[in-house]
Amino acid sequence: MKVSYKKLWKLLIDRDMKKKDLQLAAGLSSTTIAKLSNHENVSMDVLIKVCTILGVDFGDIMELVPDVQSNTKQDKV
Repeated sequence: MKVSYKKLWKLLIDRDMKKKDLQLAAGLSSTTIAKLSNHENVSMDVLIKVCTILGVDFGDIMELVPDVQSNTKQDKV
């Protein structure tokens, strides 16, 4: 499974916020914003900061998506 932050970016659009606005409000580094943009893993501390600033829960900013590979043992069971 992989993480997708599409919900976060849609939420920012709905609130007329830019990534830079979120970065400054939550005190995040540009590297962390880049990780979020590339759907990479970030720490729970980062997720908590983002959720706190936006007043939302984890499920409102991210979701787990299945890997593209479909030939795993779990798929055959």
